[in-house]
Amino acid sequence: MLTTILIALIAALHLWILVLEMVLWTHPAGRRAFGTSADFAEATKVLAANQGLYNGFLAAGLAWAAIAGPMGAGQGPALFFLICVLVAGVYGGLTANRRILAVQAAPAALALASWMAGL
Repeated sequence: MLTTILIALIAALHLWILVLEMVLWTHPAGRRAFGTSADFAEATKVLAANQGLYNGFLAAGLAWAAIAGPMGAGQGPALFFLICVLVAGVYGGLTANRRILAVQAAPAALALASWMAGL
């Protein structure tokens, strides 16, 4: 049960990131979330939308896993998408912004640990 809740929360987080990157990137809320200027946001909005789409795929896969049950039929998708989130979070944390380690990688690691513990 705990694993399902964690996966659902991570899916919601990635859905929110999709909104920030695809819809709000050039708006004050999006710029504030990522610490960008108006000029930078405008120049990179297509790249951000692409990133947002990938975050949407992660959200969809995690939602699928949560609905199917990460200890049952959703086990394969749960592990695949949590590992994808973990790898993306570690890479982003090491190359873009250390905060990504806490926001993205740590929750995925926690959910994976919960899954391994059978929670």
